[in-house]
Amino acid sequence: MMHTAVGWHVELEFLEDDQHTRAAALVRLPDGTEVRAHGHATRHHTDSNQPRVGEEIAAARALNELAMQMLTKAHGEIDAASGRTSHPIHV
Repeated sequence: MMHTAVGWHVELEFLEDDQHTRAAALVRLPDGTEVRAHGHATRHHTDSNQPRVGEEIAAARALNELAMQMLTKAHGEIDAASGRTSHPIHV
């Protein structure tokens, strides 16, 4: 049996100021579909300014939203192909 290696690239971009970090996530699928999601983080005024931590939180939230959108997309495709309603398991 032959196995095919497939890769997807996810892009993350950040917009930051002293208090807020916003992340935009994008994945381009082999069929040309693009799935986009956003996440954000807000620094508490008593916390030290650590931009990387804000990026990690905002990115995690964007990637979580991206994952949920991809699950919804995949189950929509299952439903269309099978003629029944599938039941996604949310993680």
